Amino acid sequence: MKSSPRSAAIEEIDKTRVPEHVAIIMDGNGRWAKSKGHIRLFGHRHGVKTVREIIEAASEIGVKYLTLYAFSTENWNRPQSEVNGLMELLVETIKDETPTLMEKEIRLKTIGNIEQLPAKCNLQLAETVEATKEGKRMTLILALSYSGRWDIIQAVKKIARDIQSGKTTPENIDENALNSALNTGEFPNPDLLIRTSGEQRISNFLLWEIAYSEIHFSPVLWPDFKREDFYRAILDYQSRERRFGKTSEQMLPH
Repeated sequence: MKSSPRSAAIEEIDKTRVPEHVAIIMDGNGRWAKSKGHIRLFGHRHGVKTVREIIEAASEIGVKYLTLYAFSTENWNRPQSEVNGLMELLVETIKDETPTLMEKEIRLKTIGNIEQLPAKCNLQLAETVEATKEGKRMTLILALSYSGRWDIIQAVKKIARDIQSGKTTPENIDENALNSALNTGEFPNPDLLIRTSGEQRISNFLLWEIAYSEIHFSPVLWPDFKREDFYRAILDYQSRERRFGKTSEQMLPH
């Protein structure tokens, strides 16, 4: 993650109102590669460069949690050659970036059904999670073999087992109980969700957690998404009034 020239947009950002948690659906790698006459994996490799840049950009302005939708449960249905290539790229990238994450004080965490990942991937992830666990500047969360529906189902099963074993009762089930049973239970809900490539849908990502997230859709394909685009998304977020179901008057300081 080499330092990039300072963006003009960063000067406009109110550092007192930076979203604590930003989640990103990194879309458009395949279309970007196809537009250049290459196979989809070529786009994924170039997308890694964007990942590096956006991690640095988020950390620079004080984002505390950055969640990247790296591989969904639905992605297992892609051609086997692409899946294999993605898994190799994952191992290679995590290994290469571990020293930088440690240097930048960024800890790595994962969410998703990672038991489905190849053993080599799980080993590298475990090593990097352990190596970066003391990072205090920002938490990078990779969503791998993840889907929002899967996570809600596994949370319900976990709560059901607790009821069955007598640890809790149905009357004790509330939002906090479900929150804590989700893979994301240790993290705050995203303040801002960004999706690149012009698509305007959630694609089974953080379905429970984004109930009150602001959503920014960017037309830019992920490999072309730069720190300037990220900062513009932050500025868009800061231009909105977050009311959480209340009126504007109720949100005024008393």
